[in-house]
Amino acid sequence: MSTLEAKVGNEDTVLDVTLRPQRWDDYIGQKSIKENLKILIEAARGRSEPIEHILFYGPAGLGKTTLAHLVAKEVNTNIRVTSGPAIERVGDLASILTNLAPGDILFIDEVHRLNKLIEEVLYPAMESRSLDIIIGKGPSARVIQLELPPFTLIAATTRIALLSAPLRSRFSGGTFRLDFYIQSDIERIIQHSASVLGVHVADEAAVEIARRSRFTPRVANRLLKRCRDYAQVRSDGVITSAIAEEALKLLEVDQMGLEPQDKRILETLIDKFNGGPVGIQTLAASTSEEIETIEEVLEPYLLQLGFIERTPRGRVATARAYEHLGKEAPERQSTLL
Repeated sequence: MSTLEAKVGNEDTVLDVTLRPQRWDDYIGQKSIKENLKILIEAARGRSEPIEHILFYGPAGLGKTTLAHLVAKEVNTNIRVTSGPAIERVGDLASILTNLAPGDILFIDEVHRLNKLIEEVLYPAMESRSLDIIIGKGPSARVIQLELPPFTLIAATTRIALLSAPLRSRFSGGTFRLDFYIQSDIERIIQHSASVLGVHVADEAAVEIARRSRFTPRVANRLLKRCRDYAQVRSDGVITSAIAEEALKLLEVDQMGLEPQDKRILETLIDKFNGGPVGIQTLAASTSEEIETIEEVLEPYLLQLGFIERTPRGRVATARAYEHLGKEAPERQSTLL
C-alpha cells in the first residue's frame, strides 16, 4: 500500500469515528431498541448495578458498534473493544477480563468467530463473574478460580446462527436485532453527517444518496464522503442533486444501490447458471469473492430487494433480478416475483 493510500485510509477511519453519533438524540432509527436499552440502563442505574449482558445482531453497517459506545457513555463507564478473531487463546481472554475495572463494558465484535474453547471459559465469567484457569496437564493439572469485577459484556454479530445456544442464552439483558433503515431516516443521517463534515447537501441530493445507500448508515456515509470529494474537485463544494448523480455514476452505484460486485453476483447466477439454484461455495468460486463477503455483505441487501432467494439447493435469481438487469426471465423464475 502506498503512503497516499495509507493516509487516505487513516483519514476515512478517523472520519467514520467522527460521524458516529455521540448522544442518544443523535442516533437516528432503531427506535424500539433504543427504548428498550434506555429502560435497561435506567433500571440498572436505580439498583446501582452494572447492566446485564447484551447481544446485537444484524447485517454489517447498521450501528451495532455505535450502540455499544452509546451505552457506555450513558452509564458513564469505560468500554474495552475487541473482536472474536483477536482472542486467539484462553490467556488472551483472561488478560482482558482481569484488567477490567468494576462496571466496565467489554465489547466483542464478530463474537460468532470466538473459539469454542474460549466460549467455555466465557460462560462462568458471564454468569458468576469467575474465571477458571487450568494449570498443568494430566493428573497434576489443577484449576484456579479467579474472581472478576462486575462487568457487562456487549457482543455483536452478523451471523447469529453461528452462535452456540449456551452462549446466546447467557445474554440476559436482551438480544436485539438491528433492521435495515427506512429512506427518511437515512436522509436524516446524511444531513447530520454533512453538518459534521461541514459540507452543504441539497435536500434533493440527500434523497438521491439515501436511495442508493442500501438502507445502511455506513454505506450512506461512505457515499456522502465520495460525493463531497467529487463536489470539491469538480464543482464549488456544494453537493447538488446533479453533482450527487454524477459522483454516484462515477462510482458505478445504480439507482437501486447495486455496485459492481452485486451485479457480478446476479450476472453469474443468470448467465453462467441459468438463474440457479447454485451452492454458495460454487457461487463464491465463480465470482472470486469470499463466502463470508457474499453472506455477510452482499447477500442481505439482495435478499432485501428480492433479487435472490435462498433455497435448500442453493441461491436462485428471481424475476426481479432479471428485470433490473434488462434480461428475459425463464418461465420458472416468473413465479419468484
